[in-house]
Amino acid sequence: MGIASQKHIVIVGAGPGGLTAAMILAHRGFKVTVLEEKSRVGGRNATLQLGPYTFDTGPTFLMLKDILDEVFHESGVPSSDVLEFTRLDPMYRLEYTDKQMLITNDPARMKAEIERCFPGRSRHYDRFFAREKARFEHLFPCLQKAYSKPSALFSREIRQAIPHLALTRKLYDVMFDYFGNQDLALSFTFQAKYLGMSPWECPGVFAMIAYIEHAFGIYHTTGGLSRISEAMASVAKRNGADIRLNTPVKRLLIENRVVKGVELADGEKIAADDVVINADFAHAMNTLIEPGILRKYTPAKLRKMQYSCSTFMLYLGLDTCYPTPHHSIAFARDYRGNVNDIFGGRKPGTDTSFYVRNASLTDPTLAPPGHSAVYVLVPVANNRSGIDWETDRAAFRDTVLDRIEERTEMKDIRRHIVEEKVITPQEWENEHHVYLGATFNLAHSISQMIYFRPRNRFEELDRCYLVGGGTHPGSGLPTIYESGRITANLLSRYHNLSFVSGNLVV
Repeated sequence: MGIASQKHIVIVGAGPGGLTAAMILAHRGFKVTVLEEKSRVGGRNATLQLGPYTFDTGPTFLMLKDILDEVFHESGVPSSDVLEFTRLDPMYRLEYTDKQMLITNDPARMKAEIERCFPGRSRHYDRFFAREKARFEHLFPCLQKAYSKPSALFSREIRQAIPHLALTRKLYDVMFDYFGNQDLALSFTFQAKYLGMSPWECPGVFAMIAYIEHAFGIYHTTGGLSRISEAMASVAKRNGADIRLNTPVKRLLIENRVVKGVELADGEKIAADDVVINADFAHAMNTLIEPGILRKYTPAKLRKMQYSCSTFMLYLGLDTCYPTPHHSIAFARDYRGNVNDIFGGRKPGTDTSFYVRNASLTDPTLAPPGHSAVYVLVPVANNRSGIDWETDRAAFRDTVLDRIEERTEMKDIRRHIVEEKVITPQEWENEHHVYLGATFNLAHSISQMIYFRPRNRFEELDRCYLVGGGTHPGSGLPTIYESGRITANLLSRYHNLSFVSGNLVV
């Protein structure tokens, strides 16, 4: 019997980070138990079923597919054995008030599209691509490292990355410098919303997100991106992990600042050699750990941290199909004013930005023949705003449908709705346990990144580890997968288990 098989790892939460860690650790021989309070795996990456219509609850953009391929490889199963991928081209459509632009990762076609929409500006694309390629190549390896000790900040990778950090620049400024046109700059900065941040406040280092899309493309998985979590759970179980659904955890069992296991809501206690937390970070700190234990992340200190915006969600099962692209993003007429309202905590008005995913155009498995499953996301303020969504949800739902009918091909969408679900920021917090309803977790400000973000080896408690968007390296599926892999590697090293991994960990 090997060392790993004698060690029991309990993972609290079956989101994509916890499942990544579970399938890797189980493949390496650890005894792994995953405890999930919901009736299905995935967390914010779970499947949402409304009658015959299938939706992703949260993420819909799959970038950096190579990272996903790597973590499946390290679990002993090629991703292509359990998932079917479609590369999207065009990747998405951007809706301005006076034009539409199709975004592709084919450089020649992309430059032609820029020239069509913004004459004379396409010559700047090559400079953007070259500079952001260099930024990505220097910085992404830094996101694949653990930062358990301050000395990690002085690693060779960090030293080489410093000139590319753009520490004093904001994302919008970086892109405007490339393109010299406000609307064109917005087409390369709206990705700040993937982090739940304003382009005018998001650190310039995240200019590399647009490069990632343009260099590597984006993908859809048949059945929705939620199928990734379901496939991960299947591989983890195949590797020997025990995944227990409908099993909420009440608290961590802690002795002298060492985590010894967990207590379930029904009173059962499960001993563990190590515990991995995959719940929303701030929610977990407030609910899984008894008062008085934490010092750095007390409730009062958590309240003072910076958080992302929230989202107002519509999931619509329609009895018709529209030619709207797979991904479509519409900018508010006063986009900066809209963004300022979101991050200023103000109630949304009628001029709002929105995102529509019409995945049935690509994937017929999501709805019956002739029908479609349409996903709508609207960035809004998180619950620090004090907005009463129980009072405002119906009116804002109508506003969003008005804008969709006005600005997309879905001119009569109301007539065709046969299934519908709304998730407001209050429901993100109360039903999905997302602190402040901040769906993209802690903000990615410089003071909350790398070593200054909650660490994968949790600094407050021994034998406790973190995965998910609220910890290093941050929000977004590729980085959440990395958080699971980093934690799996840290645990393997702690228990003196040799392994091969595609990333660098200290």
